[in-house]
Amino acid sequence: MPVQPAGDDGTPPFPDADLMYIADLLAPPERDRYFGIRRFLQSSVRQPSIEYWNREEFPFGLLADMGKHGLGALQLDGSSTLFKGLMYVELARADVSLSALAGIHNELILGMISGLGSEEQKDRWLPGLKSFARLGAFALTEPDHGSDIAGGLETSARLDGREWVLNGAKRWIGAGTIADFALVWARDAADGEIKGFIVETDRPGYMATKISNKIGLRIMQNADIVLQDVRIPAGNLLPGATSFSRANELLRDSRAWVGCQGAGIQLAAFDVARAYALTRRQFGKELAGFQLVQQQLADILGNASASLALMAQLARIQQEGKLEMVQAAMAKATITRLARSSVAMGRSLLGGNGISSDYEMGKLFGDAEILYTYEGTYEMNSLIVGRAVTGKSAFH
Repeated sequence: MPVQPAGDDGTPPFPDADLMYIADLLAPPERDRYFGIRRFLQSSVRQPSIEYWNREEFPFGLLADMGKHGLGALQLDGSSTLFKGLMYVELARADVSLSALAGIHNELILGMISGLGSEEQKDRWLPGLKSFARLGAFALTEPDHGSDIAGGLETSARLDGREWVLNGAKRWIGAGTIADFALVWARDAADGEIKGFIVETDRPGYMATKISNKIGLRIMQNADIVLQDVRIPAGNLLPGATSFSRANELLRDSRAWVGCQGAGIQLAAFDVARAYALTRRQFGKELAGFQLVQQQLADILGNASASLALMAQLARIQQEGKLEMVQAAMAKATITRLARSSVAMGRSLLGGNGISSDYEMGKLFGDAEILYTYEGTYEMNSLIVGRAVTGKSAFH
């Protein structure tokens, strides 16, 4: 394709900021759907999300509209891996919290119940989940166990007749205060294995408290959860989730989609920075005409484009069934590092206005810090890569 000139209406060249034409890799029907959903996210979600972010409030109306566009069923609708990845990119470009919710919902909730659940569990939960009429929470992390959760998980499950009794605590659980159920990982007192259980949030003994005053992902309703003698039917055990190895497979894939979030937030930072540079005037001319500003814009878009290209290749590997933890960890660590750098440049380019969510960049700046840490910290993912390429573990 030729270099794009500016439009007659002042639209800058490459308005979609996809210099590598990654979207062209989609088959035509998926490409059309992709552009349609992107228009919806940019026109109906991005701007309204700012005030919800400011108030730490969940936008149930936006979620319902997302469901109408099929974003609650990506995991089960036959979409290609690349299409799903680009949906997470565009969701993050509109709002990182909603992209996190959609990713967890599809990759961990829908994916787990569909792949590891019983027929009764699928019939009960999947229809409502697909439309976002129902929400689930993925309850793995604990107050004292994050990176070491596989060996340190303390939440317990004890079979008592035809019921399981769960006790323990979970922390940083997305949608924990608004979900219809939580997929709780607990250690079976009988055999010591970590297993997955569906725990309806209205059961006696289930208590969820919103974590407030976060610097990012302020729309996502993260929760502290306490489970005190919570009784659930024996049938609430997921039959395919009877060891932590099954959870680890899901976490591998979830690290991959966080890389998509990192690419999306960089595109958002570029959108905001370019628009600001083209309208803000200093010393008698637009900021976009200054060399240092153009360098920052080029660096942000270069980082974003490299991230998109990496995720496109990762999608190909995943589609072919070749994805291993090392690739997912490398993508997550690398892209969130680039995202942190890109958003910092965007914040600098906006000067004082860059610290305000009114200009959106302050919102992106806070959200980028969360991406850098969740779904495995940067350091832990780096050590996974280091172990893979040296054959020596540095975990202690």
